[in-house]
Amino acid sequence: MPIEPPVLERQGRRSGGRAGRVAVRTAPLAENLRPIRPGMSGGQYSPLTDANVLRIHEAALDALETIGLSQAPPSGVEIMTKAGAILGDDGRIRFPRALVEDMLALAKKDLVLFGRDPKFDLDLSGTRVHFGTAGAAVHVVDIENRSYRESTAQDLYDAARLTHALDNVHFFQRAMVCRDVVDNFEMDINTLYACCAGTTKHVGTSFSDPSHFEGCMDLIHMISGGEEAWRARPFVSNSNCFVVPPMKFAEESCITMEKCIRAGMPVLLLSAGQAGATALAPLATAIVQAVAECLAGVVYVNAMAPGHPAVFGTWPFVSDLRSGAMSGGSGEQALLTAGCAQMHRFYGLPGGAAAGIADSKLPDMQAGWEQAISNTMAGLSGLNMVYEAVGMHASLLGFCLESLVLGDDLLGQVLRCVRGIDVTEDSVSLEAMREVCLEGPGHYLGHQQTLSVMQTEYVYPAVADRTSPKEWAEIGKPDLVQKAIERKNRILSQSTGPLFDPATDAAIRAAFKIYV
Repeated sequence: MPIEPPVLERQGRRSGGRAGRVAVRTAPLAENLRPIRPGMSGGQYSPLTDANVLRIHEAALDALETIGLSQAPPSGVEIMTKAGAILGDDGRIRFPRALVEDMLALAKKDLVLFGRDPKFDLDLSGTRVHFGTAGAAVHVVDIENRSYRESTAQDLYDAARLTHALDNVHFFQRAMVCRDVVDNFEMDINTLYACCAGTTKHVGTSFSDPSHFEGCMDLIHMISGGEEAWRARPFVSNSNCFVVPPMKFAEESCITMEKCIRAGMPVLLLSAGQAGATALAPLATAIVQAVAECLAGVVYVNAMAPGHPAVFGTWPFVSDLRSGAMSGGSGEQALLTAGCAQMHRFYGLPGGAAAGIADSKLPDMQAGWEQAISNTMAGLSGLNMVYEAVGMHASLLGFCLESLVLGDDLLGQVLRCVRGIDVTEDSVSLEAMREVCLEGPGHYLGHQQTLSVMQTEYVYPAVADRTSPKEWAEIGKPDLVQKAIERKNRILSQSTGPLFDPATDAAIRAAFKIYV
């Protein structure tokens, strides 16, 4: 079906002379020449030694074999025990090591999550890194009034539209709850609509009740152009909290997961224990528990449908042990996420975890360091899907549209770190040094080599300020947040409506109550 092209921000440029040369150098590059892009390979950073990885793996297998998980739905019990899991007299399902290893062998490794537009497809093989949103914030940060208000379907739609225009935010998973939609089924429908109407990048969502799934699939099939087209390119994945840590299945979520598998929807196997509360306090054993719970998910999924697309979603969070409050912006959180990424690499499974969470209530200096540290460590560790990377404040309670815009700049710098330093025959050649030092002006400004790498080696922020104090004063001392507000408003003003053809949108609105 026809879709609208991505929003492009227009900036006036003079033609001719120096301005003309600058315009040529700053024109959009071919995808293969861009200095940063989705799916660059990380993996340079490993917080765990190889011996420690094996120790965590063995501990997770031991936990599955001797402790197991409770409260699986009857359908799940049947699926897993038929594959070789053991249902004990205490109602807990235990997993022999050989069973876990067999299911790991069946699990899909080189997974692609599709966008509605193929140019936004996400290759999750190896250590390829992608950043995106996620979460269930119940508030929006009103940055101009420095206050919080309840989030709405329109806010979610606006966040999706912004994500569509931001190069360094690669996917859009539901980031806010539509608090203005009281009926839970209508909320699930409007969540899907707002996400898919705002972007053709890959979308992640969840379902508040298993009974809502069929109606939501009707909407997805309408967007896709039919079930066959959907199954060929499933562009929505289900973020599924199939476990309630510690070591219990979540019955309703498991039933939803089974429905997703039958419908051809990729799933994120999400284990979200909180260290010191619902997960063990030591960072190493918090990872052990998350790995064990997600390995149980691998068994569950592949016993039902071998090779079904699933993301290994170890998401252990951190508590401030002085108060029990979540501290998603902490250094410990960054370490947990990087350690989980290393376990994904060990299993060769596509993996996802959380980073970029700010405990700060506003996009200030605290938010900057909290978001930058964990996103950088997640990227360098080779995490395939970095969820909650931008926009999240107040330990996941608030989402900020301006912070999403600022996060695009932040992720640009993170991705440049992920890319690393290219050491090639050309990059270490001394010819430019000889020309400048022996024959030339004694500096590299204007040298052909400098000009040739301006776009391919360097990344430039869209909002961040790099002027001198004098220049900054001359242009009116612009404030970073104000610039983010201006860019947000510019993008939203250029967005021309839902990214569906009019007939499809009319049919959707006839079938469902749409709040956007």
